[in-house]
Amino acid sequence: RRRALDSTLLDDAVATQDTVTQLVSAIRRVRRLVPEAAAVSVTAHDYDASGKPVCAWDDPDAKAALVSGLVNDARAIIDALDGIELDDLQGDAVGLLALVAGQDVEPGDDEGTWRIAQRVAPDRVISTVDPESRHMHKSRSAYRDGYKAHVAVEPDTGLITATALTPANAGDGPTGVELLAGEERGLQVLADSAYGSGPVRSALAEAGHSAAIKAIPLRRNPKLGSDQFTRDDFVIDHLARTATCPGGHTVPISAKSGASFKSRCRGCPLRSRCTSAVDGRHLDLTAHDHELVAARQAWANGDFADDYRQHRPMVERSIAWLVAKGNRRVRYRGVERNQHGLATRVAAINLRRLVNLGLHRTETGWSLA
Repeated sequence: RRRALDSTLLDDAVATQDTVTQLVSAIRRVRRLVPEAAAVSVTAHDYDASGKPVCAWDDPDAKAALVSGLVNDARAIIDALDGIELDDLQGDAVGLLALVAGQDVEPGDDEGTWRIAQRVAPDRVISTVDPESRHMHKSRSAYRDGYKAHVAVEPDTGLITATALTPANAGDGPTGVELLAGEERGLQVLADSAYGSGPVRSALAEAGHSAAIKAIPLRRNPKLGSDQFTRDDFVIDHLARTATCPGGHTVPISAKSGASFKSRCRGCPLRSRCTSAVDGRHLDLTAHDHELVAARQAWANGDFADDYRQHRPMVERSIAWLVAKGNRRVRYRGVERNQHGLATRVAAINLRRLVNLGLHRTETGWSLA
């Protein structure tokens, strides 16, 4: 009656490409697949030649000129194919070209020029060879390019009851909810704070499960120190739509679920522990605010601490079995093929686990001791 949820990052099977390499690769592929594209006049590079364009890479102006030329070539090809009927393979190639031609660049200072943008697109394609692979930070200093393996584990046995493979930047919580689809009501779900959002907790409750999930900690302003007042120090009346601060001031909650104390913060003796904002303290309340407050209180009280310590570690052990012996790197390109590979490996791990638990052959069939 328990399931432990977790995920792990998997390395992709291809090399990550920079902006120039992606542009050249995407243009070259469209020109190869679509005859009309090959007839378009291009000037930035000889796309029939192998390798990267010739460029003084340590010269910022030369690199900027190359990027601008590649983007203009891509736009010329896309414009020339407007209205032309394409098959699925050709359409995917043109769509990928349009994506890589826009995700990393922005207009330059002069009309018709482009430069690499000083930002990162939220869902950036990192390789035209494997367009479904994504970049993901495991921490501030550690990151991987590839995919994410999600698992649901029965913690008493270590058997993996469900698994899914997604791009590396997919959220843990929504995928975890999907892994439990079809399970009977009444599970205790154990997971870390990556699964602790309000929508996930609400979905689990609606499915009839109880959440033994680590609460997402509240952020504090480093300027105010560790004794800053947090959301939990405010009294929120969701029925009356009011918010009361530690200083006793009550304000209405707006239609957009915001509570602003503004001038009430002036001269307040508690201001130094509450906010450094010139306009006073402002609270943004989510639709699942009451669920998150209850979750933080339950975690602080240790309501399910014993179960969490006893049962959740098994999912980490199952993941260790999953990625052992070089299986941290996927073998294929794309989500679908790698999902098949992940499911096959999970089946093998489960079979080995069953054998270790006593599965054996008898005269009447298989038996679990």
